[in-house]
Amino acid sequence: VRKSMVLLKNGKSTNNPLLPLDKNASKILVAGTHSDNLGYQCGGWTLEWQGLSGNSTIGTTILEAIKFVVSPSTKVVYQKNPDAHYVKGQGFSYAIVVVGEPPYAEYFGDNLNLTIPLGGGDTIKNVCGALKCLVILISGRPLVIKPYLPLVDAFVAAWLPGTEGQGVTDVIFGDYGFQGKLPRTWFKSV
Repeated sequence: VRKSMVLLKNGKSTNNPLLPLDKNASKILVAGTHSDNLGYQCGGWTLEWQGLSGNSTIGTTILEAIKFVVSPSTKVVYQKNPDAHYVKGQGFSYAIVVVGEPPYAEYFGDNLNLTIPLGGGDTIKNVCGALKCLVILISGRPLVIKPYLPLVDAFVAAWLPGTEGQGVTDVIFGDYGFQGKLPRTWFKSV
């Protein structure tokens, strides 16, 4: 998991990176459909042909891994899809938004527009429009991210990390460096 993650953006400028994230932050917002869902982390061809949603196997979700790695004094707040009004004025140090595709295999995954489904785009807009944020994309392929790049401070392709959410947090909190590389440039549009 650690070796496959690809850092796509880190900071609104090169002089102001967001990663590695501060483990001692006072309050962190974790949002998105994929933050607390092992089935989404695993993808298709796992427990069933088309995969599953939910925590139907043993493992560590990204949300659980975040709670494990941050300081005991750090308050971690989880909201699956918070609205913009909720996000503002809550005193969050930063946000981690984990979005992506539902599991699929073969032609069930056909998608002509390759946009981020399941309301992920709205979650990114609501959260990253109000806070410093890292977006983690869980998918088996590149998706269109260009509309969201100006809003986010950092963007990571975590692909399908499986049951080991701790591998994601090992890298975003700086215990290990990013090693993943793209075999070709991430597309701007379909």
